[in-house]
Amino acid sequence: MNDKSTKVHEVTLYEIWKQKSYNHPLKTFAGEDIAILDAGIHNEDTSGPDFKNARIRMGNLTYVGDIEIDYNYNDWKSHGHNIDSKYTKVILHASLINRHHQDHVYSRDGRKIPSICFAEFIDDLNLEIMRKKTEENKGESISSVKCSSLVVNLDSGVKETFLRHLGNVRFEKKCKKIYNRLKELQFIKELNLKEPVISYNLTSQFNERKFDHSDFSSKEIWQQLLYELTFEALGFSKNKLQMLHLAQSVNVNFLSKIENDGVLIEKYEAALLFISGLMRESDNSPDPVTAAYREKISLHWNSIRSYYDGIIFEPSSWNFFRLRPQNFPTIRIAGGARILAGLLQRNLIASVAKKINEIHNLDVLTKSLRSVFVVKAHGFWKNHYLLDKASQAEIKYFVGVSRADEIVVNVILPFFAVYFDLFGKPEVVKKIVQLYNIYLERSENQLTNEVARQINMNVLKSRTVYSQGMIELFRSFCSKNRCLECEIGKMVFN
Repeated sequence: MNDKSTKVHEVTLYEIWKQKSYNHPLKTFAGEDIAILDAGIHNEDTSGPDFKNARIRMGNLTYVGDIEIDYNYNDWKSHGHNIDSKYTKVILHASLINRHHQDHVYSRDGRKIPSICFAEFIDDLNLEIMRKKTEENKGESISSVKCSSLVVNLDSGVKETFLRHLGNVRFEKKCKKIYNRLKELQFIKELNLKEPVISYNLTSQFNERKFDHSDFSSKEIWQQLLYELTFEALGFSKNKLQMLHLAQSVNVNFLSKIENDGVLIEKYEAALLFISGLMRESDNSPDPVTAAYREKISLHWNSIRSYYDGIIFEPSSWNFFRLRPQNFPTIRIAGGARILAGLLQRNLIASVAKKINEIHNLDVLTKSLRSVFVVKAHGFWKNHYLLDKASQAEIKYFVGVSRADEIVVNVILPFFAVYFDLFGKPEVVKKIVQLYNIYLERSENQLTNEVARQINMNVLKSRTVYSQGMIELFRSFCSKNRCLECEIGKMVFN
């Protein structure tokens, strides 16, 4: 097979598996015939094997279980499948690239799983036909904007005005969500309750409670709020709830009991890793670097665990599925521990509030805020994505510029808009909204790229207010078929 295989997406490989589009019969590396009796149910969820409940025959034996298909054989480990309990029922691993002809992978419980290489059974022509077919199907995206063929000729000023309006609507929604959570935290504090409160089953009391700015004088509730929002942002779409729940479990009240003896970041890291379930006491490693790190973190955990009486997460609750290793929860937790130290030990809220208050040049303020949340990598996680997986290249950042941008836009600006509004600083709130409206992001978003292309507004997608407006447009109008309630839809369809 030639280098064209490098252009093949995993979606093409799924279609090949489902349609049994092979030029030659499947065989294991040992030469045993493989017959697909039932390809299984395609798992389009966020995590777990690609096909569930498949039936295959290898040699004289029939197996029932799951199938995992990767582009590269090495993805099994780099995606964390070898430590994920969701993959313990896999009966066959397949990849397009397997340069060293490795004939098996291992599950978390140490079971040997046969691995095959598609390149041995598919010729280049067939692969190219399948690739083009899946690319054509991919064109009918869920992000499809129904007016895309009509909106091209609509005046760009109309689109720009509506997108800017929607971007500000989205900002207001974020502020409202943040304020509601702030009230919840204060209410829970007043009642001396411990989270999770079951479904916040306090509706009547909570709704009757009237709040004013004097209710929000507790430093702890502001710290907890920013902690939750930041960790949620660090989790991306696939681990955002897990990171949020982790911040609520490993809360500020618990962390405040930990003695600051010069290794506080390591203690925060220990608490987060053990409580998340991503590190367990039963784990061990033959690698001396990993063993030394594990021993050190375990000692820190043992020194603080008596302060904690909450839940320990299941390792399987975390998603590694189709994540770049840079975005693995282990790396995000390492970055989060360092942001957390700034929040609790270096008065991050007061520091950021001072920047917003005193820096008048908005471009300078943008760079200053972004720099707060860029976290350079160091320590054990600078060279590891997983406990037992050293990275091939050194990791430069736990939190890079793109993710820092997203934290500033989705967390810091709305958080401090609420903060300054409650404490009677409308002129600072106005400044924050101005910054939001001129902010230029360095990050890419698949949804905004697609919407921008379809409504012919690529020129605006790097401006935060417009990219956020595109997200609001799609989620509130396009995806809900509310075309005639949309200012753009009204014009093109009428």
